[in-house]
Amino acid sequence: MKIGLLTRNPRAWCSSRIVDAIKERGIEPVPFRFHDISASVANKPIISIKKNVDAIQDLKAVIVRPIGRGSLDEILFRMNYLRRMERLGLPVINSPSSIEIAVDKYYALTLLEENGVKVPETVVTEDPKKALDAFNRLGGDVVIKPIFGSRGIGVTRVTDAEVARRIFRSLSFYHYVLYVQKFIPHGNRDIRAFVIGNRVVAAMYRIAENWKTNVSQGAKALPFKPNTEVTNIAVKATQIIGCDIAGVDIMEGEEGYIINEINSQPGFKGLQSTTKIDIAGAIVDHILTK
Repeated sequence: MKIGLLTRNPRAWCSSRIVDAIKERGIEPVPFRFHDISASVANKPIISIKKNVDAIQDLKAVIVRPIGRGSLDEILFRMNYLRRMERLGLPVINSPSSIEIAVDKYYALTLLEENGVKVPETVVTEDPKKALDAFNRLGGDVVIKPIFGSRGIGVTRVTDAEVARRIFRSLSFYHYVLYVQKFIPHGNRDIRAFVIGNRVVAAMYRIAENWKTNVSQGAKALPFKPNTEVTNIAVKATQIIGCDIAGVDIMEGEEGYIINEINSQPGFKGLQSTTKIDIAGAIVDHILTK
């Protein structure tokens, strides 16, 4: 049996842990990158990857790690690879549709809100004037985010109207969508709940010296045992987005727990340092049930 691991770097910490977990279960891991894939139409093999592996015939499943940067052509092509694999019966985890939803902050937030999950007040527009109106309406303390992005890169907190005006105009000039979110005071701390197969296998507090709580930005990971409410909203949010595996970011605001974002290809190096649970092993065990 072979399981594919689609990853930018097979030697990266999370990818290497998953490779080891696959081997420990007597299965052959096949790590590969998007550049290793060749797809055929009206010809065979339909999808081949490095080492002359026929993805459809030889693999039992594909685990998708972060897709990475790319042009519009590349990103669309990569998602179409995954969709075709899925249509031809190969389990792709997470599914292409859930990856597409989770990576789009606006789309994901709308689905969560429509299904009764509490999310931050947010305004999304292409008009700098409307964005400035939103800045004032949201209390003059907002977080401006790229609509596509991760690890807190490009995320900015703004409390000055003139600075906000300049940022909105500059982003608009380069045809960026303006994503304006009310700042939620959270004591420089949030929760990352790691969901696998409709259960929270581990969770942690992320505690920072400033308002950004990404571990990749220097926040500290500390053990956290989720209560029933945290567990329920993390699992519900993951089900709404359609992920098998997800990192759910939850803030503790004055009005209770608020879901900030969902990551469909979450890293777990920081989380692993807070728990004895083998997270990579839990991922692979879930894949085997599929």
